[in-house]
Amino acid sequence: MMLLVGPEKSGKSYVAAQGSGTDLIGMTYWIEIGGSEGTADYYGRVRGARYEIVPHNGTYQDILDAIRWAVAQPPVNGKPNMIVVDNMTVLWDMLSDEQALFARRRAARKANENRRRAPSLDDPIVIDSDLWNRAKDRWGEVLWMLRRHSGPTLLLARQEIVTAFENDKPTREKTRKIKAERNLPAAVDAIVELHAFGEAHLTGVRTLHWDVKPGESVPFPDFTVDTLLRRLGFEEAAQARQVTEARPEAYLQEQDQQRTHQTAVEPGNKRQSAAKQPGGHPGLTSKAAVELVYKALTDENNPLECLRAIREEWGVRTLRQIPTQTKMWGEMNADDLITKSLNHVEEQAKKREEARKTPVGGQSAEPTSPPTPPEQDQAREHREAPQATDPGQLDQEPPGENDAPPPPDPQVEEPPVAESVEDTSAAEEPQDLPPQRQTRLTRARQDDPKEVARQALLAEAEIQARVKFVTVGEHLGSISAEGEPGLGQLRDFVQAQRSEVIALLEEADEQALADLYRHAPMPDLGIAGKFAPYLDSVTTRQ
Repeated sequence: MMLLVGPEKSGKSYVAAQGSGTDLIGMTYWIEIGGSEGTADYYGRVRGARYEIVPHNGTYQDILDAIRWAVAQPPVNGKPNMIVVDNMTVLWDMLSDEQALFARRRAARKANENRRRAPSLDDPIVIDSDLWNRAKDRWGEVLWMLRRHSGPTLLLARQEIVTAFENDKPTREKTRKIKAERNLPAAVDAIVELHAFGEAHLTGVRTLHWDVKPGESVPFPDFTVDTLLRRLGFEEAAQARQVTEARPEAYLQEQDQQRTHQTAVEPGNKRQSAAKQPGGHPGLTSKAAVELVYKALTDENNPLECLRAIREEWGVRTLRQIPTQTKMWGEMNADDLITKSLNHVEEQAKKREEARKTPVGGQSAEPTSPPTPPEQDQAREHREAPQATDPGQLDQEPPGENDAPPPPDPQVEEPPVAESVEDTSAAEEPQDLPPQRQTRLTRARQDDPKEVARQALLAEAEIQARVKFVTVGEHLGSISAEGEPGLGQLRDFVQAQRSEVIALLEEADEQALADLYRHAPMPDLGIAGKFAPYLDSVTTRQ
């Protein structure tokens, strides 16, 4: 990525058009920003010029789409393509004007809410730092897209001669300043200044093929784009380079994951400061590992997710180094203990499901207790163990809280499955009991991943409708006219409506919520909690 700067009429566009004819590249795509320039068509008559003008309508999104289109073009004649952006100064001015207009509209809206006089065109408006950060984000998105290009990129920008400052005080000296976002020079690989037509100076370069001291301005006689590419070693460069951008939005995802882990595993059991045992881990002891597995198995909501959360929190390598001792399962490492516990919970759940689907005949009409959870089944097996006739089993002590529940014994005949409320007919069901059948069916349906995703999408659709100030029926009318929409159709519709909702949130001065919603997963199970403060404030204002 090369930056060519200079004052007005110093030959920047002419040099770029002349450089499009180099034999090092296949085709040049020219993206002109700013109608006042108008040089792309004119310089097409330069001898050797060979480029295509990429059209756009002057908006930021269309300019970004033009860059995206140029980056996606395949090589021509086996040679990489070059992209010319003329110019970056106009792009930064446009982004600054966008935020100035937004700041003025924000001031007018706040004045209307507070019943004050709206600012006139003569009143100065302060652009807050959050708006400047938004402009820099949009600027960074353009550079991010250009870095995806596998060929050379030539950026043109204007340069001004301004008064030099020392200790925040003006001096008599003059200096040259690039009129663009101030971090642009750090984002490019080479900077060439055109002080006048035909007078070029190399002021910065990142290369191993050119012996240039940092901070020096070196004259560049007979400067051309072709010469610059060859001096930079473009002929020996790789066809593609790997670029990994910083992802600040990942911080929000980390916070969501931490909250999920805190609900699955108690915070006090995550970081236990105990002495390091032989073959163990300084932060997790054998006793603590058994306690974590025990509490996960006795979780009333979802023991499987709690067990998986332990493995995800500590890692497989760490768990394999923790030796554990249980009276029923013997010696094994913590990872094997979690695996055995997972298999045990899944097996118990499968048995209860088969017992629920297969009705047992010849049972009395007396109401029976609902199926006991895995921890209760395991506790019953613990209590029945001392009643065995085997003298060796009489010596076993009942398991304590720190011991994981035992697996089912294949040598012992399984007790008959207790009839649950679902297995009784409507006539046999006592009239004084609450309608537990419907509740349990609903709970079983809510455990279905598809149903969970549908409920999350419907909740997001309701939030979108409230932000747009329409009813849910009006919001979903286009996809629910012929009946209840399918899961895929509902997901595509909600995804398509996100951009409009994000724009409405930005207009309502809810930039933080808009950014959070922009990076929300699909579907987002916690969407209601994210929008709750905003929707409550809207209801209060109404």
